[in-house]
Amino acid sequence: QVQLVESGGGLVQAGGSLRLSCATSGRTFSSYAMGWFRQAPGKEREFVATITWSGGVTYYADSVKGRFIISRDNAKNTVYLQMNSLKPEDTAVYYCATARAPFTIATTIVGYDYWGQGTQVTVSS
Repeated sequence: QVQLVESGGGLVQAGGSLRLSCATSGRTFSSYAMGWFRQAPGKEREFVATITWSGGVTYYADSVKGRFIISRDNAKNTVYLQMNSLKPEDTAVYYCATARAPFTIATTIVGYDYWGQGTQVTVSS
């Protein structure tokens, strides 16, 4: 049974920072790319960032590029999302997900098959 558990969300003022964590189990973590997505009220879930299985390559949505950093610790089976210079428009539920197949990477929802329960991030102006 593959499980993903996010943590680290909360309320922060604009310009502040948060670090999200996603602990995984039930899959060979070091063989799978990991992604972060977010969903704001009334909007569709959207891609935020992804990282390859080794951590060597990352991709970001244009809206977060230069502000967010995705990383992973394969010894801890955990992926992180460091969010800096937060804006009110970053307010959303953030989800981590694991790629559908080993040694593949994707920037769309269909490329991921297991998801966490989500963690709320609220940025006040």
